[in-house]
Amino acid sequence: QIQLVESGGGVIQPGGSLNLSCTSTGVFQRINTMGWWRQAPGKERESVAQITAAGSTQYADSVKGRFTISRAGAKIAAYLQMNSLKPEDTAVYYCSATGRSQTYWGPGTQVTVSS
Repeated sequence: QIQLVESGGGVIQPGGSLNLSCTSTGVFQRINTMGWWRQAPGKERESVAQITAAGSTQYADSVKGRFTISRAGAKIAAYLQMNSLKPEDTAVYYCSATGRSQTYWGPGTQVTVSS
């Protein structure tokens, strides 16, 4: 079992930047894909960005060119650099880590983009 925790959320003005972090505790295991998801009020959770163990990345169309996902090598940790933030990016952001047989989730961190 591993536990994930996100940090770095907050309130930011449109056009600003935030860097989210996802760190882990627990028994180390091989993780294939780490990802960032978000859920806005009244909407379903959606994938924002995914990164494989080999470093391949995938982004939602709405964040391409503005967000960058990275991970810390073999560590179970991931980051999301968010630039040019828009009000529609407001949501709770969740980190995920997918192992051989299970996907782990963090509790989420709130990002609010507002002037």
